[in-house]
Amino acid sequence: MEASIEELSAVRGAAASGSGAQAVERALQLLAIVGRGADTGVTLGDVVASSGLNKPTARRLLMALMRSRLVEQDEMTRRYYLGGELYVLGMLASRRHGLLEMAGESLRRLSAVTADTSFVSMRRDDYAVCLHREEGTYPVRTHALLTGDQNPLGVGAGSLAMLAALPDAEVEVVIERSHDIVAKQYPGYSPAIIREDVARTREAGYAINPGRVVANSWGIGMAILLPDGRLAGALSIAAIDSRMGPARQVELADLLRVEVDRIQGKLKALFNSERATAGRLPRQPARKVPERV
Repeated sequence: MEASIEELSAVRGAAASGSGAQAVERALQLLAIVGRGADTGVTLGDVVASSGLNKPTARRLLMALMRSRLVEQDEMTRRYYLGGELYVLGMLASRRHGLLEMAGESLRRLSAVTADTSFVSMRRDDYAVCLHREEGTYPVRTHALLTGDQNPLGVGAGSLAMLAALPDAEVEVVIERSHDIVAKQYPGYSPAIIREDVARTREAGYAINPGRVVANSWGIGMAILLPDGRLAGALSIAAIDSRMGPARQVELADLLRVEVDRIQGKLKALFNSERATAGRLPRQPARKVPERV
């Protein structure tokens, strides 16, 4: 008896579902392998050896993870690392060990001491995302940046601090990719201005936004780095222009540096703890995953 069209469709759907589920399982397996080499990165050969997949399949799955920004590849070494989107998802899923929790006390101290509003931001692709805004007590406040807001990297104080912390080649790539949206939505900026701001930020050690996003709303920001030197995020303070003169900029930069050092110390302790824990875990033999024709 021949199968009906509905029955054939159901079989095809089940097969497709099974294949899709297997692809997801394999991709997650590769993500875990890349995660085990988070500090030094892993090669394609490492992934193939640990996963049991053949090279074309492993490469195809890695490319899919890269398109989703869950994995990234160093252009020079060709080694694979966990991607920035994975960090964002982790931040959204849990505050327990995230940058937001680590920065909470620092934000409260900054706003208490300065009476101005402080922020912690992180990078997401070519944008800076505000994770939290801590209000100060000064009666005249600026509302240029709210929790959840995002601006292209280089636009705003914390955003500029993060852009300036990136390698030169990556800075140029970000500026080029953001060109159209900056031209349409941020009249106070241009590629030339952003490049000048990056140079000035690197020289001073902190970023200044002289009211380019919202008139009379100034900001000062400083990047937070991971123990390996990669970008983690930024702290920033916003105030009306009359409270952001040259002398106070230096004062605020000193306060930011103290809090950035504290957060970076927490990140270093966390990384060392995780590395020690990983070192005590027994190595699991690679599980051979049969290829399906």
